[in-house]
Amino acid sequence: MIERDRIAKPLAALMLSIASAGALATEGGVGRPITGQQVTPYGGIIPPTDDWIITLATIYYQGSLGASKTIPVAGTITAGLNYQVMYTIVNAVHTWGITEAGWNFASSFGVPLQYTNASSFHGLLPSDHGTQFADLFFTPIAAGYHFTKTDHIALSVQIYAPTGAYNPDRLANAGQNTWTFTPTVAYTKLLPAENIELTANYGVEFYTPNDKTGYHNAPVSVLDLLALKRFSNGWGVGIVGGWIQQLGSDSGNLANLLDGAEGNSVGLGPMVTWSGKAFSTPVSATLRWVNEFSATNRPKGNVVQLSLTATFQ
Repeated sequence: MIERDRIAKPLAALMLSIASAGALATEGGVGRPITGQQVTPYGGIIPPTDDWIITLATIYYQGSLGASKTIPVAGTITAGLNYQVMYTIVNAVHTWGITEAGWNFASSFGVPLQYTNASSFHGLLPSDHGTQFADLFFTPIAAGYHFTKTDHIALSVQIYAPTGAYNPDRLANAGQNTWTFTPTVAYTKLLPAENIELTANYGVEFYTPNDKTGYHNAPVSVLDLLALKRFSNGWGVGIVGGWIQQLGSDSGNLANLLDGAEGNSVGLGPMVTWSGKAFSTPVSATLRWVNEFSATNRPKGNVVQLSLTATFQ
């Protein structure tokens, strides 16, 4: 059976996209995911324990859209935008402590708070900023299967509810005014002899139409990968990357003017982890930086994520 502390400590936001900055919708140029932020250490493993896993994560994203590119935002079509987003979330995962035919189960929910600063560097739109609650998200059931002691898979559907602050006339919105459903599969391969982990996280986001603008985002494909080498002192180093690809064209009046506004981005960067105990509580921390070195019809920039996790057994 999977070793309890080894798996439960780093189960930070199990398959749950804690890095989904709501102000940057596909309608605003980006979508919920930020490149390379959805994958987590041990993301394909749901332990057979009955625990609460609490994660506090902060993501800082800074990116820009060149004046030669256009996107739909604030009810119009514009170009030359700068974005700064600070997205902080408290995420809770409950593992059920149930094993059925080799499967283990978990549920989760997250409460995000977001600071957004958006500006048009050619001055066509006024700058906007604000600190607001973003869209709540939850996963009713995540199911994990252990093929072997080193090969694991987890399946889930994450749901975003349109609960965040949203105004169709603003540049800086923490909410998106859409329901979003993200079927996700995560796979983790452990190499015990080398103390190496390989994890892949893949999901497709399906959006409902925005009833205030008539804009309907096309599905967005999100693939994130990580490779992590751990050491006996609790530290680990690795690399993390992501590829976001819009599947098909958006629809609605503004989308039609932009010929669908399809976009994609690719990013890569380093990752550092630590795990140990605070008194008797397993804790872990992860720091990552991802540079978006390629982007089309999306802002291009850098993102840093710091997450802290505690497991209450």
